[in-house]
Amino acid sequence: MSTIAPDYVRTDMGSIQIAPEVIEIIAGLATVEVPGVAGMSGGLAGGIAELLGRKNLSKGVKVDVGQREAAIDVSIIVEYGNRIPEVASDIQNNVKTAIESMTGLSVVEVNVHIHDVHFKQADKPSEEEVAPAGRVK
Repeated sequence: MSTIAPDYVRTDMGSIQIAPEVIEIIAGLATVEVPGVAGMSGGLAGGIAELLGRKNLSKGVKVDVGQREAAIDVSIIVEYGNRIPEVASDIQNNVKTAIESMTGLSVVEVNVHIHDVHFKQADKPSEEEVAPAGRVK
């Protein structure tokens, strides 16, 4: 695992190192707080981790980090009814702002990959509404 230790964060007291996983988590949280995002799309490994009860905060996020710059890829699921270009633009702005303000790295690109559209399901009728009258339960 590589860590980030650019020259400008070396101090008299030592150096500050930020793991790439931290940047992934920041990007993931900044993405899901954008209105219109139904969730992250992390593939099979992320789904297995969630089934085992672990919440993967960096699900659907890939980062390429240099000494002073970062490039971010996020894979999302959009809620039906939202304008996809607007949601993607909001994600780009939110992720860029969050990473730059929290880490000091310059974000050169934020690529948004739309993997699915989430439809809100109508409320399912209860068993009492479905069961025909006169049946014993």
